[in-house]
Amino acid sequence: MNSRFGRAWLLGGYFFLYAPIAWLIFYSFNGSKMVTLWAGFSLRWYADILHDTEVLDAFSLSLKLALLTATSSVILGTMAGMAMAKYKVFRGRTLFIAHINAPLVVPEVITGLSLLLFFVALQNLHLPIEKGLLTIWIGHTSIFASYAAVVINSRLLEMDTSLEEAAMDLGARPFQVFYLVTLPMIAQAMMSSWLLTLTLSLDDVVTSAFLSGPGSTTLPIVIFSRARLGLNPSVNVIASLTVGIVSIGVLGASLWMAHQERRRERDQALAYREAMAGATAS
Repeated sequence: MNSRFGRAWLLGGYFFLYAPIAWLIFYSFNGSKMVTLWAGFSLRWYADILHDTEVLDAFSLSLKLALLTATSSVILGTMAGMAMAKYKVFRGRTLFIAHINAPLVVPEVITGLSLLLFFVALQNLHLPIEKGLLTIWIGHTSIFASYAAVVINSRLLEMDTSLEEAAMDLGARPFQVFYLVTLPMIAQAMMSSWLLTLTLSLDDVVTSAFLSGPGSTTLPIVIFSRARLGLNPSVNVIASLTVGIVSIGVLGASLWMAHQERRRERDQALAYREAMAGATAS
């Protein structure tokens, strides 16, 4: 009885989360101009979206911005996670951790407004900074690097440090220890952080709205502006294509991480057998 109730509760939760997405994808093939009025199966809106320059330009900018943000966030997040995990005592550690966690709890509208005022102050100092891709990228990285730092720091805290100590005992330098031992062990956490920050950047509206300028409108802002004027199935097409691209990316990353995990387990088993064989021979 409890098992059936648990499965029913789980299925209900999945239905609540994914039924609206499935409904949206279904209505992207609607031939009517009305979002909720079904008029037969049609691909007209998929054809129209190929000629919508506003959507294509916004999608190109959002994808470029998300790739830049995810990469820079993982780099900074790895450095911050290493600092928190490897150095337990240093001056300003509490303040450093507070700054890492602040973007996770501060409302994004406050962060976006603060960044806007910061860039306006820089412009008043006659620095050549215009609102656009650069300012949105800086804003996204300053926020989403915290998410990457938390994920990577959690993996570092769970990692067996004896492997790094053994590598140093064998003469490996700090960079070699990081590249040959630490990096392969946190690769999955880095990939998860990259996918997380990529999704957050693609989905961001508030910070992008504060920091965008003429000719630098991201896709979420375009969708939001069109929603205020009245939706048509072209918005469903945009959402369906986005869901498809993200799903393919997540599936590919999951398969890659599973392959890497199996490879790491095989390498560890092989190393253990070689060590046991060497101990027996001696």
